[in-house]
This record gives sequence, C-alpha cells and structure tokens, in this order.
Amino acid sequence: MTTTAPRMDTLTRDALTVLQPGFTGTTAPDWLLRRLGEGLSSVGLFGRNIDSPEQLAALTAQLRQEREDVLVAIDEEGGDVTRLEVRTGSSFPGNNALGAIDDVDLTRRVAAELGRRLAECGVNLNWAPSADINSNPSNPVIGVRSFGDEPGPVARHTAAYVEGLQSAGVAACTKHFPGHGDTAVDSHHALPRIDADARLLRERELAPFRAAVAAGSRAVMSAHILVPALDPEFPATLSQRILGGLLRQELGYDGLIVTDGMEMRAIADTYGIERGSVLAVAAGADAICVGGGLADDDTVRRLRDALVGAVRAGELPEERLADAARRVRELASWASSAAALAGASGPVPAPEVGLDAARRAVRRTVGGQGFTPLTGEPYVASFTPVANIAVGDETPWGIAAELRRRLPGAEAGTFSGDLAGEEALAAAGARRIVAVVRDEHRHPWMGRALDVLLAARPDTAVVEMGLPQAAPRGAVHVATRGAARVCGVAAAEALLTA
Repeated sequence: MTTTAPRMDTLTRDALTVLQPGFTGTTAPDWLLRRLGEGLSSVGLFGRNIDSPEQLAALTAQLRQEREDVLVAIDEEGGDVTRLEVRTGSSFPGNNALGAIDDVDLTRRVAAELGRRLAECGVNLNWAPSADINSNPSNPVIGVRSFGDEPGPVARHTAAYVEGLQSAGVAACTKHFPGHGDTAVDSHHALPRIDADARLLRERELAPFRAAVAAGSRAVMSAHILVPALDPEFPATLSQRILGGLLRQELGYDGLIVTDGMEMRAIADTYGIERGSVLAVAAGADAICVGGGLADDDTVRRLRDALVGAVRAGELPEERLADAARRVRELASWASSAAALAGASGPVPAPEVGLDAARRAVRRTVGGQGFTPLTGEPYVASFTPVANIAVGDETPWGIAAELRRRLPGAEAGTFSGDLAGEEALAAAGARRIVAVVRDEHRHPWMGRALDVLLAARPDTAVVEMGLPQAAPRGAVHVATRGAARVCGVAAAEALLTA
C-alpha cells in the first residue's frame, strides 16, 4: 500500500496535467479552480470567456490565485480569428495580409504587439501562428489564415511571427502540423485527407515547420488530417509516425506537442474523444486541447479517467504520460520566467502597427472607366457566407460600420443565396453600391450576385475581404486579404480617396 498509493496519485495528477480544457463564462467556475488544485496545469480561452482586456486580466489573475504557474492558452491569430477582440474585430490583419506585404520585420512587430497585449491580460500560450501553406485555394478553413501559397515566404513569416510573439513572453504554438493547407474539407466537420506524396510534403508543407522549430517555437499543434504518404492508418494527431518519427526525430523538435481540439468531428466522430485522447498521447502528443464545444467538469473527468484507465490496462505506457506531463510543466516554467523577462525588457508598445500593416496590404484596382471616390450616401451590400467554426459568426466584419462613421448617410444590408444580387439591387435604390464579398471564388452565388449588380450598376465598387482569387472587377476593386476590423478601415480609406 505504501508504494502503490503515491504512484496512483502521481498518475492521476499527470493525467490532469496534460489536459487543456475550456469552460463557459467570464469568471472561473468552481470545478475548474478545484481541478487546478488537483493538478490541472492548462486552461484554454475562447471568445465566450472574454468581454474586455480588464475582465480578461481579472480572470487570469483568478486562475493564478489557484495555480501560480498555470498555462493560459488562447486561439488569437489576429485577422479573422480573434478571441481578444471577438466582439469588435481585430486590431491586426491576419497572416495572408502580412504575407502579401512580405516584410518579415513588420510581421515580427505585429506578432510582438499582439503578444504584448496578450501578456498584459495574463495569457502566456497562443495557439498561433498558422504555418499552413495555402496550396488549395478552395480550402474552407485556412484561406486568409495562411501567409501564402509558397513554402519560402510562408517559412520566413512563420519564423518571424514565432520570434515576435515569444519576445513578449507568450509561447507560440505553430499549427497545424504537418500542414492543413492542401485540404478541401474542414476538420471541424469531417476527417480531411491529403494525397500528396512524401517528397512534395517534405518540400512544401514541412518547410514552415522546420523554420518554426529553428526559431524556437515552444509548442506545435497537430492537425486532424489523414496523410497516407506519412501514415496510411492514423490521422496526424494520433500518428506515432508523424508526431514521434517526423516531428520529434526528423525535424528535431523537443518542445510541447498540443492537439487540435479533440471535440472536432474529425476525431470525435471516428474515435471518440476519450479513445482519441489516449491514442494521441500514446502517439507523442503532450497536451490534449478540448473545450471549443465541450467545456465542463464531466469532460475533464472522462478524459482523466480514460488516460488513467489506459495506463492501468497497459494500453498507454506510464512513462509516456509522465513525459507528456513533464513537457507541460517545463513550458509552464518557461512561461513564468519569460513573462518576468518580457515585463522588464519586452516589446515597446506599438498601437498603430496593425492598422499600418492593413493599409500596406490593400490592393486597389481601378476599372477601365475610372473611379470617383465615394461621397454622400452609398449603399453597402455585404454578401455573407456561412462562417467556418475557427472564425466564428460572432465577430463583425465588413466595411459598413466604418463607412457609416465617415459618411453618416450610408446605409447597409446583408445578403446571401441565389437571389442576393437582385435583393441588394432593390434595397440600394438609386444609391451608389459598394459590394463586399468574402472568397468570391469559393461561392458561385456570390459571383452571380456581382454579375447582377455590375450589369445594372457598372459604377459599383467591389471589396474582396477574403482571398483575392477571382479576377478584379467593378469601377474599383479593393482587396484586403482579410476581414479584420483594421482591414475594413483600410478598405474604406481606399474608397474615399482618389
């Protein structure tokens, strides 16, 4: 008895240590505080947990009263994927805008300022940057979250982002290994498959991850994707060949491996979150991210018990679980010391760097009949696709609010579907139209809506706030490469000046 009980207690604590759960509400629930006292070492934050920077700082302080070295993680990419500014839109353009500018020092400064703001609120682990190469422009979940479609530039900007973020004392978590860019399926909904050969994958998809490892990325997030050339049986999150062989051995990575959300259907519908979590840790993952959709004590208990039970049954080596827990604690220790160093000599505040970057990313194409800047009372017609889960539908996007601020008589409406063009034309009346789209190339109905508007009103201005894959058209075409709030500001400026 004297030798068994301490071992079991350590086992249970290690099982809790490797979990990164979410929760609901803007204050920490009692169950979460209790679990922190029992050994839980990480917490994941989402938009539902954040009202303001001040509230977020109070929340993280509450967590640290229970566990001083807790890892507080967030999915804050900037651009379209923002949690810190979920209700207003981001102060930073996303990766695609930064990649289009191709100024690695600017990317580093944007990431440093974003990291500084997170650190001020007590966040010390960011599930960013996305290092995915946008090799499939029809990708429904990556798109403007990618720095671009070429390995070299994406690698450079991934490394710069990692360096900038970590200069503020916030650990980077480079994702989605081994690369989610060449998929046509969103892993929130199903299991994507990439059929590229191993040589192409190493030359293309892996280049940004090599750069991230060389830049010292403290964490890497796995992707829920099946890559038969690397492992014909298991998706990357559950693959020892990919996590242990490719990432650990071939790329020489020694930091924390974090899974993407285990409640995502690519895993939950095929393995279940309990079995999936056991397989992930056995394959080499060190931290189990869960809580985007499952955020309660029952989930934490079930995953803890699944890991403990797998060790007792001989399905999961106890040393592997202990090693995973050790890596979590090592990152927590680094984050505590890095926060102290950054507080003394971290990045200088740069509140305008995001807007400056958004302005530099804008590309304006004037049509053959010329362009007259907007005046008076235009009508802003936003053609709105269904938001993917990573972006969410609670964050505002577009340019209507900014144009209304500058042109108080402006009106606006939101449209979708096969009759969107006719409906927008009727709603606009005699007003000049600004048509705002998001990934026109992926949505045929959106292209048809523009056809209708431009046939009837050739003076229509078009603003593309997704990937500018479709050919520019309209009296003027403004491409922002993202739908962040600052991208809307930059687009409005482009429409108001000659």
